[in-house]
Amino acid sequence: MDGRVASQAGETTTGILNYVTRDSMINRRYVFPGGEVNTGRFEPHRATIRNARLASPLPTLDSHGFQLFPHKSAVKDFHDRAEIDAVYPQEVVDTVKALTGADLVVPLGYLLRASDGSETNKLQPPAADVHVDMSQEWAPRNAKLVLEQNGKAGLTYRRFICSSFWRAFSTPPQDWPLALCDGNSISQDDGARNRLIFAEGRPSEADMARPVPNEDELPAATIFYHSPGQRWFYFPDMTRDEVVLLKFHDSDHSRAWFTAHTAFHDETRAGAVTRESIEFRTYAYWL
Repeated sequence: MDGRVASQAGETTTGILNYVTRDSMINRRYVFPGGEVNTGRFEPHRATIRNARLASPLPTLDSHGFQLFPHKSAVKDFHDRAEIDAVYPQEVVDTVKALTGADLVVPLGYLLRASDGSETNKLQPPAADVHVDMSQEWAPRNAKLVLEQNGKAGLTYRRFICSSFWRAFSTPPQDWPLALCDGNSISQDDGARNRLIFAEGRPSEADMARPVPNEDELPAATIFYHSPGQRWFYFPDMTRDEVVLLKFHDSDHSRAWFTAHTAFHDETRAGAVTRESIEFRTYAYWL
């Protein structure tokens, strides 16, 4: 698939992207059913976002850190978690293995998101800050933990990729599409670590300000500072028969090895609908 499907979007759009400030001191992401909240300080910057469907050459996993692929799922209703659980994991594992050429793919699970702002449906909102889900320190540690947790402790590998298999399943155009940063235009060192904490409900301001025991040992993402040299892309008008595979971390740094990304509100599209999406994370290993 060359990405050049019918779309009403132009060559570029603009959107507000939220970056962590350089003086942000406590950086944590609390995740709870139907919501997420960051403790960090963020600032908005308006950015030009290129239509990746019209890019020449088209972005690829190796050149940019992300790529659009056709994929028809056997899942009929992505609101039905039981159906997703029964059908989707093996679909994703098989597809990621075929797309990357990896020898082993281990599923990590999925998140459903919706941009309607309601916590009652227990779907997560779009993540509207510039981030990559695993820091360059945490991803290699977790690569070993994932194998241990799946009965493969001690398995040796020469390369791994942690990635997200990302699909919008609401009709296009979506109101909060996904912006993707060219991996050659951004450095993981130009950001701060954001510790991940799961909670049963929305934490209070006092709770979020308290010290967390062994915080440096918690899983961490990277949230990024603004830089004018960053190059942003998106795939407008995604359908449920398309997926974006985006890298969180590739241990082979000779290629584009991670993709900073964020949701953004597309103010230019009349009739845009609530974005509903599913992202499924995997580790792929070359043995």
